[in-house]
Amino acid sequence: MKPLVSILIPAYNAENLIEYTLRSAIAQTWPRKEIIVVDDGSTDRTAEVARRYSSKGVSVISLPENQGVAAAENHALRLYQGDYIQWLAADDLLGPDKIERQMAALQEGDSRRLLLSCPWAHFYYRTRHARFINNSLCQSLSPVEWLLRKMRDDLHMQPATWLTSRELADAAGPFDTRLVYDDDGEYFCRVLLASEGTHFVPDAHIFYRVTGTTSVSYVGRSSKKRDAYLISLRLHVQYLRSLEDSERVHKACLAYLQSKSIFFYPERMDLFVELQSLAKELGGELHPPRLRWKYAWMRPILGHNTAKWAQITLPQFKSSIVRAIDKAMFDWESRGDRAVTAHKSEPAPSTAQDE
Repeated sequence: MKPLVSILIPAYNAENLIEYTLRSAIAQTWPRKEIIVVDDGSTDRTAEVARRYSSKGVSVISLPENQGVAAAENHALRLYQGDYIQWLAADDLLGPDKIERQMAALQEGDSRRLLLSCPWAHFYYRTRHARFINNSLCQSLSPVEWLLRKMRDDLHMQPATWLTSRELADAAGPFDTRLVYDDDGEYFCRVLLASEGTHFVPDAHIFYRVTGTTSVSYVGRSSKKRDAYLISLRLHVQYLRSLEDSERVHKACLAYLQSKSIFFYPERMDLFVELQSLAKELGGELHPPRLRWKYAWMRPILGHNTAKWAQITLPQFKSSIVRAIDKAMFDWESRGDRAVTAHKSEPAPSTAQDE
């Protein structure tokens, strides 16, 4: 019998997008799957929309109040029955054969502690415009090499790319509920540490929806998210050093802390000082983060804070315009598709011969 794969979807106020996510889960070509949605106390119709798919094998569990994404993920971990876990955010999409291709990549005798990954691409609404771009993580790697490259090169692996065995999930433990930001990044570090390495499957695909400032991955001006991020950064350094405590690891950690220092400087100098202390433990020193050249010229005229605000806000504004245009085109194309479908379903007009 084929292994059972549990598709776990934590959701909060996702009524406008979760339907597309569920369809991508239901459409998976892997035959043995369960789909569990944990509604984290949504105040909209997220649970109602998800329950429309109960006949398609979707189970919906509603928490009485919003507890945060990590708590919702931990609730899902207490419920799933599968041999493997596929995590999926309530606005992202799985390629139709994503799970099947990853499972097919496993060879007889492969360890259950092999962590499967795949490519991912950003999209707004129309997935055909997504572009998959490989980086140095897009290959099979040992745990230490994967984590070192992530930190040295400041890279990100979208959480839905992973296919995780029950053995790895048990070894990693629960999500850290202190982390209102980067809980998944920290969690998959622990999964990685428990693994025997990653196995990259290039023909499986994940589509990562760009949602802007409403995303849980957006820090903004949140002090709670900055506090949580500092915890995650410390743990990242700790995890990598537990695998190898060498000069190259120290350099990778210092590069990682420097790249992330812009989240704290100058608004939270207390946290920047803590990062500086960690850098000194690694034999280095952090410098005030530099602004990109497009915005650095503003600094002597308008000040660092205004220039930094422009660096963060203007790309988001541009993205919001592109997202709005893509949504309008998606809606227009969807209406056209529905009209064609309705026309094809209409009975043909009768003729004398028909009669």
